[in-house]
Amino acid sequence: MIHNSVKLFLKYIVPLLMIIIFFSQPLRGKDLMIDDFQSTRNERWEFISDQVMGGVSTGKMLFKNQEVDGYLHLTGNVSTKNQGGFIQARTSLKNVLTNDIKGIKIRAKGNATKYYLHLRTNGTILPWHYYQAEFNVQESWSDINIPLINFKKSGGFLRNKIKPKSLKSIGIVAYGRDHIADLSVSSLSFY
Repeated sequence: MIHNSVKLFLKYIVPLLMIIIFFSQPLRGKDLMIDDFQSTRNERWEFISDQVMGGVSTGKMLFKNQEVDGYLHLTGNVSTKNQGGFIQARTSLKNVLTNDIKGIKIRAKGNATKYYLHLRTNGTILPWHYYQAEFNVQESWSDINIPLINFKKSGGFLRNKIKPKSLKSIGIVAYGRDHIADLSVSSLSFY
């Protein structure tokens, strides 16, 4: 009788306990995908340009499939006229985040130039408040790791360091100079 109880315990209870423990843990940075762009109708993302503040930059954001992998394609003409100078694709971060996130990993390619990630937190109240980190892309796909410590605040009233639990949104941005933007992103995740 005891032997059958042990078998039953090992067969059903232990795996059930392991599942409960696994799913009750908060998500860790290395486990958290922001987007892998598998849907061509990705409604989580919005396109924003400097036209919201009188700028003249133009562009668009499309979701495409390449063989089996999808990606976000951000293109446009970034102009600093009328005090403008950006186009961006932005999404909200509604997942359960922990403070042990170390950075963001982006898989991207483009026209061999510099782009940016912008993060907004509970403390970035004004529209021109964000944390920014730059990254360079080449014409072929590559993985780029950007530590959170590389993100610089845009204003004096913001915290010096980002608290990962306070993150509200992430933007993929062509910014700051007159240029043609052509950036593709196939995945974005926390590590």
